[in-house]
Amino acid sequence: MQMRLAKVLASASIGLMVGIIAFNNITDYGVNLQFVRHVLSMDTIFPDASIGYRAIHAPWLQHAAYVLVIAAEAATALLCFVGSWRMWSARKASPADFRAAGSTAINGLVVGMVLYVAGFLAIASEWFGMWMSTEWNAQQASFQFAMVILAGLLLLGQREADPD
Repeated sequence: MQMRLAKVLASASIGLMVGIIAFNNITDYGVNLQFVRHVLSMDTIFPDASIGYRAIHAPWLQHAAYVLVIAAEAATALLCFVGSWRMWSARKASPADFRAAGSTAINGLVVGMVLYVAGFLAIASEWFGMWMSTEWNAQQASFQFAMVILAGLLLLGQREADPD
């Protein structure tokens, strides 16, 4: 039962973290949009970098990218919360039923992993050169979020040795 509770709490905690991030991005849209604009316009990468041709200057594309980030964050949080509730409801069920109840949370964690690894670490940092910026660089935070989510995925992926 202790491991089941750990899985419920891990999923709910990650949902809370990413939910707050989404909430902040929605309620402080204009300020946080500046981050997306600077990363996509690549205006703070090294002056002699040869990747500047990748920049996106169209405001509607910058907004679209930001809305996509917010949607992925919201989906991650929602799926983690729903999965946590389902696992909590199945906490006394068979191992197979409890594992099935956790699939929603796992889906949420996968969405979060894709957002922070593919979206921020691969696309923003490497494709758009975010790593070159001293002011508009979320590499460290993205890595931290990705590792927390990965830990959640590893925990939720653990099978029970014996039924409770």
